[in-house]
Amino acid sequence: MSAGTQRPKTLVRNLSRLALAALTLCLLWLSYSLWWSGQALTALGALTLGGSALVIYSKAQSVAWKYLFPGVAAMLLFVAFPLLYTVQIGFTNFSSSHLLDFEHARAYLLEQSVVDQKRSRPYTLHRDGDKLLLKLSAQEGKSDAALVSSALDLSRSPAGEPLPMQALGESVLQAPLNLRELLEHRDALSALQLRLPDGQLLRYAGLREFGPIEPLWRANADGSLTQLASASIYRANPHSGFFETDTGERMQPGFKVNIGFANYSRMLLDADFRGPFVSIFVWTVLFAALTVLFSTALGMTLAVLLEWPALKYRTLYRTLLFLPYAVPGFISILVFKGLFNQNFGEINAILNALFSVRPAWFADPLLAKIMILIVNTWLGYPYIMILCSGLIKSIPADLYEASAIAGATPLTNFFKITAPLIARPLTPLLISAFAFNFNNFVLISLLTDGRPDYLNTKLPAGTTDILVSYTYRIAFTDSGQNFGLAAAISTLIFVMVALMALLQLRITRQAEQNR
Repeated sequence: MSAGTQRPKTLVRNLSRLALAALTLCLLWLSYSLWWSGQALTALGALTLGGSALVIYSKAQSVAWKYLFPGVAAMLLFVAFPLLYTVQIGFTNFSSSHLLDFEHARAYLLEQSVVDQKRSRPYTLHRDGDKLLLKLSAQEGKSDAALVSSALDLSRSPAGEPLPMQALGESVLQAPLNLRELLEHRDALSALQLRLPDGQLLRYAGLREFGPIEPLWRANADGSLTQLASASIYRANPHSGFFETDTGERMQPGFKVNIGFANYSRMLLDADFRGPFVSIFVWTVLFAALTVLFSTALGMTLAVLLEWPALKYRTLYRTLLFLPYAVPGFISILVFKGLFNQNFGEINAILNALFSVRPAWFADPLLAKIMILIVNTWLGYPYIMILCSGLIKSIPADLYEASAIAGATPLTNFFKITAPLIARPLTPLLISAFAFNFNNFVLISLLTDGRPDYLNTKLPAGTTDILVSYTYRIAFTDSGQNFGLAAAISTLIFVMVALMALLQLRITRQAEQNR
């Protein structure tokens, strides 16, 4: 190999090493920054994932992993990590009252302060050439001397040291800045500290005054906090996640603590919670199962009818019957919401004209559930119809010819030939449909929002809620945003859906083996 050929390869190799070294340094800097900010697990994950990527793509031997790594990394980041994080939250008291960890909650309380209005002093800003002078007026109702600062340049960040104030004397100041000009310097003024001749410190207390800012809390040597106004001592309770007094008085904000299986035991042992939870769980299973049953019955019947050779305009009928699946679901749901309106809906108008009844679809729990099943069957049957049409076309025609020679009726053909032959390949798809409807949040949210609600429950729960919409209400709406409990319910839903997926895989594998 000539020297001219070797030189470019050496240059490329050196550049690759420099790039690898630069990426390694960036990864180390990122991991250190995350660790320094208190995100130790995130730093470890970034270091592990980034280090793996550098090792894989810097070695020529790991060709297969160069193609597999992006998919594996995406699965870890967007599937495994959210799942593990949700499971972890389910073992905590994480909620709107316990958003912070212990250190941040304690620091938040210690940072609380109040301005002593009685000792506050009004101020004005005056121009002094290119700089400004800050004048403190006497306190209201007192004859204190006015004070003035030295020349101050607020266009730069104010120094950290307190700004000394001195007696105004006989100095003549220009007219004070107006409110608009004052607002331009608000950020710089808020960072100022003023030191009075007697040593007292004043801080920015608003657009019109500076005053002494007193802390509300004092940290004690044993880790407790003393509320200065009442002299009450608050200690951290690792079980409730609050700073509490000896009498049980709590101070917001709370902090996150691990509570073990308390959220799960609450679902099973708390009678007030277990009542609506069990009802919602049973309704969720019935809702998913009945939706699949009705959609399958309607979709399969239509698929069989559309395969009847003597039926004219089959293509037109198939197109029209497929339209509910082509229209976006949320539009169909909102249209049905209007159709079922008790006072103005077309469905009640027809029922009133024919039978003189106006059902309260949204107020009666049973009618609301029937309405949901009707709407979901309408949305789901086209999918089953298309599946069954494709499966029916795969059935050999000579089976029907032999059946016709034997004098079989159409119902005999359906139950003896069509249904048995399409049931096996259709079963895994029906299990998938069941799992989808088990988590069909959009339908419940847009149509009934889970209502009508149960009465006398600790947490808001609706008679038409399914587990996923119930979890959403617990986590984000009426009950104080109990993320820990919602995460526990989400984990339970995940386990159940995972079991359904395993069942589907097992049935699919058995179907393939029996072919």
